[in-house]
Amino acid sequence: MPIVRFNEFLPDTQLIGQGVIVGQAGWETVLENNKQAFANEFVQRAPFTTAFPTSMTPAQFVDRLIANAGVPVSPDQRATVIGLFGGATDSSNGTARAQALRLTAEDRDLYYDEFNRAFVLMEYFGYLRRNPNTVPDTDYSGYEFWLYKLQSSNGNYIKAEMVKAFISSAEYRQRFGP
Repeated sequence: MPIVRFNEFLPDTQLIGQGVIVGQAGWETVLENNKQAFANEFVQRAPFTTAFPTSMTPAQFVDRLIANAGVPVSPDQRATVIGLFGGATDSSNGTARAQALRLTAEDRDLYYDEFNRAFVLMEYFGYLRRNPNTVPDTDYSGYEFWLYKLQSSNGNYIKAEMVKAFISSAEYRQRFGP
């Protein structure tokens, strides 16, 4: 089930995209700076520090990140991420925590594993402006339906008629259209 909530996602994406105008000179640098600033701020949030206390050793911190990601990481990759802490005995270095989080979160295997789930979630966020388990749904059955449909179409959202179904839904039309 998705753990990202619409009311958290929207302001976070606005922070990351602030000042980014694709095609304008230097937009890649602005985006990278925003991503770094976001990661630095994110690792200081209470839910993150509760799940990943700074008292953890770097190896414990990295192993928990990897376990949460659920993707295999080579011993060399793991060592690289642990090395960000420079031999420290705890994981209190905020910059290293943010870098470790980004290296884990931006892993290509994780990207491919999560793409379909994220796509369906973005359909809810973008078209319906709500969480998948918010009224009129009270569970994730609709989300699960669309995830299954997308996966059974090999990730082809056009074949799965994802966009078409969301924008022709009564909920979308009542909210945004005639």
